[in-house]
Amino acid sequence: MKNKNIDRRHFLKVFGTSTIATSAILTACKKKNDDKDLTKTAPTQEPPVGKMTYRTNPKTGDKISLLGYGMMRLPTESGEAARESDAPIDQKEVNRLVDYAIAHGVNLFDTSPAYCKGKSEEATGIALHKYPRDKYFVSTKLSNFAPETWTREASMEMFENSLKNLQVDYVDFLMMHGIGMGQNALEDFNARYIDNGILDWLVEQRKNGRIRNLGFSYHGDIKIFDLLLQWHDEGKYHFDFALIELNYLDWTYANEINARNTDASYLYGELQKRNIPAFVMEPLLGGRLANVPHPVAVKLKRKDPERSVASWAFRYAGTNEGVLTVLSGMTYMDHLKDNLLSYCPLDPLDEEEMEYLHKDIAEEIVGFETIPCNDCKYCMPCPYGLDIPAIFVHYNKVKTENRLPISPRDENYAKYRRQFLIGYDRSVPKLRQAKYCIGCGRCISHCPQRINIPEEMEKMDRFVEQLKQSDAQ
Repeated sequence: MKNKNIDRRHFLKVFGTSTIATSAILTACKKKNDDKDLTKTAPTQEPPVGKMTYRTNPKTGDKISLLGYGMMRLPTESGEAARESDAPIDQKEVNRLVDYAIAHGVNLFDTSPAYCKGKSEEATGIALHKYPRDKYFVSTKLSNFAPETWTREASMEMFENSLKNLQVDYVDFLMMHGIGMGQNALEDFNARYIDNGILDWLVEQRKNGRIRNLGFSYHGDIKIFDLLLQWHDEGKYHFDFALIELNYLDWTYANEINARNTDASYLYGELQKRNIPAFVMEPLLGGRLANVPHPVAVKLKRKDPERSVASWAFRYAGTNEGVLTVLSGMTYMDHLKDNLLSYCPLDPLDEEEMEYLHKDIAEEIVGFETIPCNDCKYCMPCPYGLDIPAIFVHYNKVKTENRLPISPRDENYAKYRRQFLIGYDRSVPKLRQAKYCIGCGRCISHCPQRINIPEEMEKMDRFVEQLKQSDAQ
């Protein structure tokens, strides 16, 4: 690199044009002590028993809890979520969480053969087995992350293993997983579900009662979403529900944040036209809407000091009447209690509050132009050892806190440069940092947000190296 300094002009080329405007605005907003106190997390209240909000499945008449327990971030014996740790699942704690959820009205539990590094279904089955089968609904998936499982025989075996691990004779909701993911979405979809006859086989299992509701989880290519709904309209296949990403940021800005994503308003609207119930995933965008930038958190707390920042997102998702259940991966009891408070019972957002989230809050968050990573870890493990989510999380955190070292001419540049580099080394082990990306692209097909990860890794490595060189001058 001929120019060892990272100047403002080059930074904008790499990381986006709104950063400077955002920086100027936020610099003018001094963080007062009362603002800091306002956003402190209040002690979690005890949610009331017997107050859960339920939605009716139009096909079966079943009452489904508006809060669904996503079993993808189960606690481990190390105290971390299973996505972050190789430690054994803490079955005793899983049982305690499930017991508490059921006692407070949760009756939908969503899992997958791929969750928790393959351990989720078994842990879920153990936790639920002591309850009568008609007291809970279980949702699982025909996962598609490993092409070696795409054969007809392997697919059938996967379904049978799900029944075995969940200790059930039927599943209430079965999804074709990850429709639209990857760069060759239609080709992959056909190979996974059509060419091997597995979709027809799933329809047969539904007819035989081993699957009560058949649907799909949608990630990515809108052509696949539209194709499945076209088949539904034509009577070729009937889908009982669909899992979509829905939150107040993605409602209007999903495509703006990432050109390869589709706004939730379109996805939800198309399902509503056909009276297909929606399962909601990512109500918090992988935690991003629970850990919003400080100025945004202050706004939300001033609007309603008694509610958590996360509760705004949960109320938003639940307010939409076509939503059958909102899935949330809950590792700790505090997470569960706070989410229960949002739905026991639901206090729907009024029109003014919806408009407030769409305009004031979503627009401000979009202005930060962070990398749209939800920390789902579907991209992991990287065959070359990178900790991809940790790299993105560190960058996004610094950016939303307005501490990015942009130009050596800035007053706080030296301090922010040092903080960024130290924080980077602490958050991401050196051998797992962006510089070791070789651009193989294997991660791209697994990313629900369809981020061009190698491209972002190259940008990050360039940024970090320029920060290091600026100190050497």
